[in-house]
Amino acid sequence: MAQANLYDFTGDLKGTVDLPESLFGGPVNRSVLYDAVRMYMANRRSGTAKTKDRGEVSYSNVKPYRQKGTGRARAGRRSSPIWRKGGVVFGPHLRDYRFAVPKKVKRLALKSALADKGGSAGIVVVDGVSMEAPKTKRFAEFFSAAGLGGKKILFVTAGFDETVYRSVRNLHGVEFMTAGDMNAYEILRADALVLTKDALTRIEEVFA
Repeated sequence: MAQANLYDFTGDLKGTVDLPESLFGGPVNRSVLYDAVRMYMANRRSGTAKTKDRGEVSYSNVKPYRQKGTGRARAGRRSSPIWRKGGVVFGPHLRDYRFAVPKKVKRLALKSALADKGGSAGIVVVDGVSMEAPKTKRFAEFFSAAGLGGKKILFVTAGFDETVYRSVRNLHGVEFMTAGDMNAYEILRADALVLTKDALTRIEEVFA
């Protein structure tokens, strides 16, 4: 059974905690992970790149010069792509890059990402995270004491906590997420997955 180090909020190691075998002990399906990550990145694309073709550039339709007798090549419109500032041929246009994978595939990808992190000892559990007011310094001290300084961290709580969010949002390399919003891309992107004890319970309830 996979295990993770358990820390208190001061950064002191209190022992280890067993990770649910149904989530962290399964095989890592690379093919499913590829599909899930590709979907996530594609769905983030705005698709707003746009060029004007010859029918959209701002030019009159008047023939630039007469057809014969000038010694130059025939020309019908100034908007022709072969002219300077003319239309663009085969340029990008507005489009939607989004696509979907089945819910079961996304769930399997999440479990594969968790299993990958559990197998590489990239999971840390913290107990006793409670704050009355946002304090970025306190989280910075905790990450440093837990040996996570300088790493990309995904900090996960059971539910949205405004105080925690405002405390970690200014820390370089630290991302905040709730247990229900976790996805394979963010898990794989992080060097360390830091879960509150409540978040670990919530993950098992939602995804196991």
